[in-house]
Amino acid sequence: MRQIVLDTETTGLDPAQGHRIIEIGCVEMVERRLTGRNFHQYLQPDREIDKAAEEVHGISNAFLADKPRFGDVVVDLMDFLRGAELIIHNAPFDVGFLNHELQRLPQQWQPLQQLCEITDTLALAKRIHPGQRNSLDALCKRYDIDNSQRELHGALLDSEILAEVYLAMTGGQAALLLDSGEDAAADGVQAIRRVAGERAPLAVIRASGEELALHRAALAGIDRASGGNCLWKGES
Repeated sequence: MRQIVLDTETTGLDPAQGHRIIEIGCVEMVERRLTGRNFHQYLQPDREIDKAAEEVHGISNAFLADKPRFGDVVVDLMDFLRGAELIIHNAPFDVGFLNHELQRLPQQWQPLQQLCEITDTLALAKRIHPGQRNSLDALCKRYDIDNSQRELHGALLDSEILAEVYLAMTGGQAALLLDSGEDAAADGVQAIRRVAGERAPLAVIRASGEELALHRAALAGIDRASGGNCLWKGES
């Protein structure tokens, strides 16, 4: 199973108001393992970045002045994404921006959701943790994931962090090594060994006569205190 964890940074909040993508970050997982294959690109948006947005991600127009435009990287991006399951936090935001960018191009591109299965980790987190804060930072705290480097938002860094969050939310940081002993040995992990029949018989230590007498006396006291309602008096 191939999955791509994806995040974007933008000039503002609404593509319908002309806002554009300025950074795309993607990390690849295969069989729930990070492969080290990433896609990361800053983009020239041909418009001013809102001040509020710049305060979130720290990316300036001056920094983007010599960067390629979305149309220059779209083929490489779509080749990287095609056929994978996309893991995105608040997917409608990023997918909406990506589809808006695709629609601006002279080539006819299908909407992203027709090319890839999309999983929204925000919706997933709300199902798992209803009524709680489910921002990326809140989930990092909940699952004890280090996000100390996240002073500002960044598409690649946020994708790497989201990959850890997703794996934690869906059953652990890596696939369990249950395929074969060879796979386990190859990863330097000792295979699970069954122990049935290897243990010594369980020792049974019976109460002494003195202990049984004390037990019966205690039950008799309970029976008197409860008006004859001691449930264990017949089991001594």
